[in-house]
Amino acid sequence: MKFTYYLEKISGVSVYPIFSLVTFVVFFLLVTFWVMGKDKKSIEHLENLPFEDNK
Repeated sequence: MKFTYYLEKISGVSVYPIFSLVTFVVFFLLVTFWVMGKDKKSIEHLENLPFEDNK
């Protein structure tokens, strides 16, 4: 049997793709606004973290 056979038997299964899309879009927008809201000095600090020697 194919996987789609089992999905056809579940009532309300069409909600899951919509929920997944909305979750992805909300997460993407939140991350985008967070990145746009950061100041340049903070971004430069994060860029240089791998190169800093804190011994």
